[in-house]
Amino acid sequence: MPSKPIPGSTGEVLTCLPSPYLPHPATGLLYLPRFLAKCRYVKAHGALPASYAKNYKRGLDRFLCLHLGIDPAAVEKIVFESSTDDEVEARLRALLPEDVRAAKWNRDLAQKGLTPAGQEFLKEALAAMGCADRVGEIRTVPDLIDFDEGRIE
Repeated sequence: MPSKPIPGSTGEVLTCLPSPYLPHPATGLLYLPRFLAKCRYVKAHGALPASYAKNYKRGLDRFLCLHLGIDPAAVEKIVFESSTDDEVEARLRALLPEDVRAAKWNRDLAQKGLTPAGQEFLKEALAAMGCADRVGEIRTVPDLIDFDEGRIE
């Protein structure tokens, strides 16, 4: 039977966040719904748990924003200042470039962790989770996120 993460090995786990593979309905960008959900969580709770805070507006959040040519703080500001999801979407449309190059970003995201350094990172992360037997099955950073949050058995 394949292993599962040792409870608490990565810190608190938020299962309320969407998968990194969920596309944003208006743009098709993978991961954008997750970044927006993290911003909404911070708006509602004041902060993310430490296990998520370390990469908030950094890590994949920042990679997405670099791809789009925007500042992660601008996305956070939109979420914080908007009173409805429709307002968030309208303000996001004004912020985002006309061509979000969704296919390029989606391909890049789906391949995060496939470099030799990325594979070493995944190997170390899975070992720390007590799941060294899952190396080779959990192949990318988005897979690791889904695995940690219980979307991959």
